[in-house]
Amino acid sequence: MAPKRKGLESLALIRREADVITTQVDLLAKDVPGCGNSQDVRLRCQNLRSLAEKTLTALNNLSKVEGSGPVEDYDQRREEECLRVRGLMERLDGLALQLSTPAPGQDDSQEEDSEEDDEEGDEDDEEDDEEDDEEDDASVESSEPRAYSVLSDIRGEEPGDLSVQRGELLRVISTAPDGWWLAEDSKGNQGLVPRTYLKSVVPDDNESEEGSDEEPGPRASESHRSKVRKTLTEVDVLSAMGAIPPGFTPSTLNRLALEGVTYRGSRFIQPELSQSQLAFKDVFMEPNTGEVRGRQVAVCVCFSLVGCRRISPPGVGVAVLSRHVRLCAFDGSQVLSNIHTVRATVNPKNPKTWTFSARVSGDLPTLLDGQCFLRCSSDSPELGLLLELGVTFTRTSTGEKGELSCGWTYLKLSDTTARTYELPVHGGTPFESQLPVQTGSKSMFQVLQSRSQPKLTLKLKSVSRRTRAQLSLLPDCLLYCSNVLHLLLIFRQILTQTLMDRPTAQSRDLMCHPVLTSFPLLLDETDLLDAFKSAWLHAEQAMSRALKRDLVFLRAEFTSVFLATVHPLLHSTTLPCQRWADLPLEEQRVRLISLALDRFRTGSQSEGPVAEQEAFDVTELSFDPLGKVPHNTTP
Repeated sequence: MAPKRKGLESLALIRREADVITTQVDLLAKDVPGCGNSQDVRLRCQNLRSLAEKTLTALNNLSKVEGSGPVEDYDQRREEECLRVRGLMERLDGLALQLSTPAPGQDDSQEEDSEEDDEEGDEDDEEDDEEDDEEDDASVESSEPRAYSVLSDIRGEEPGDLSVQRGELLRVISTAPDGWWLAEDSKGNQGLVPRTYLKSVVPDDNESEEGSDEEPGPRASESHRSKVRKTLTEVDVLSAMGAIPPGFTPSTLNRLALEGVTYRGSRFIQPELSQSQLAFKDVFMEPNTGEVRGRQVAVCVCFSLVGCRRISPPGVGVAVLSRHVRLCAFDGSQVLSNIHTVRATVNPKNPKTWTFSARVSGDLPTLLDGQCFLRCSSDSPELGLLLELGVTFTRTSTGEKGELSCGWTYLKLSDTTARTYELPVHGGTPFESQLPVQTGSKSMFQVLQSRSQPKLTLKLKSVSRRTRAQLSLLPDCLLYCSNVLHLLLIFRQILTQTLMDRPTAQSRDLMCHPVLTSFPLLLDETDLLDAFKSAWLHAEQAMSRALKRDLVFLRAEFTSVFLATVHPLLHSTTLPCQRWADLPLEEQRVRLISLALDRFRTGSQSEGPVAEQEAFDVTELSFDPLGKVPHNTTP
């Protein structure tokens, strides 16, 4: 049997994409005549134009097949596809021009509609009294768009989103009850933005009634965004090509994890101020012993991820970079803790089964360890564990990278009576009521309703008295890997001793302590955390039992090992910034980190490959418990 030729396979995949785009353009052409000036149709046209450009670029980048036999018509077939895609682009340009030009008599019809609205005003008032809720939820198209100021940076993650900076002024074109508004920036770019990130520049009665004092956050509904998703998105293309199983959606927790440090472990390990803002809420010291005083919280559990079964793997045209589970504390409406990620391992012979805590030589890396703990102070009866299964992929034809959700599951912690749970994996997003599928996902619906429903296995572990006492020393809300608990405890001892030993409560002197400033960053860079764990284990082997119980010695030794190992790596110009699921970069970081550890174990004083450091910044040493944690990781 002749070997398959990669060039022909790539051309076939691109032809499938072009077929999907052609179908969508035909549907768009049918909707344009009767849509008027609909923003949804405009966005569909823009998305299709963008995908057509990417397809044309992929065609131009294809090289001639290098096979054993001649391929006489390869160049001709590729040229035919290029002509077809260019024709689609010209057709889309024509549709865009048609959308931007008002239809004849449109102004007259608008005037007639306004007169009819005036005549029917009384009837509308009566209906408003009877249907107040429906009126509040109706989408309002403003004839004179209002000006709004952006409260925080917004980065568009999907087609149709608008990326803006904090303080920028936007002109809101239309509003929607779900919280996603259509706005335009000063450069004329239009897109969707969440209402909770906007503040009205000119007070508006409607805005005051809707509650403009809400804090910015990701809790807005997704219904308006779903209108945009009904257009041709990247997920739709891959699903139509058969590259991913129907029902896969963009990852919800990944989108939240990329929002700065809001949901990172480096933020949740920091001390939290009390409601009065005059003291720390979760940092207390025993005056007699100088140790951290433990605090009990509503939920304190230890659990282990065992594996997942019957998870459909992606198909042709997609290369999987990572299979993982993102987990957090969840009360049904919002994320309460940091988002922790555990990477799964897969046997190539059985790609539908995921396993965690893989058996490896030496110490198990934190990223692969499914042994975790959760502390949460929330008293919500719906508090539980939210677990989202995800895959990070790259398209073989274009090289584009993305992340998809394979489904999610939820374990309500107030109802935990057993030890082992086989949790069913649901489709949709966690903010929806276990919607199995979205439009066009009938096959996924059938899978979820059959006996072969995907499941995730999780085991709750009994917490011993000693472990519970150790967990009580941690912050009130934290979810992380159990194998670094001893490092977190020593860090909390150093943190408490530094904060409580200040001369006066009103002292404004800088607290210069590199461990307090830099150690939280290790929770976001697990390879550096593993390196420090290995170096600390090496240092512990030389300690006597008496020294291991001496807190003063442990704090000093902890700081010494930290400064000798990972602190130079954090500020090295040679070590590249961490990027998720970038395998070549991860291998490069592992090599440099291993060389630094070898120098530490052997006591070598020679300059290693990470000797070149960044320019000194006082923030590397000055700890500000009231400020934000700096970070040097790249998503």
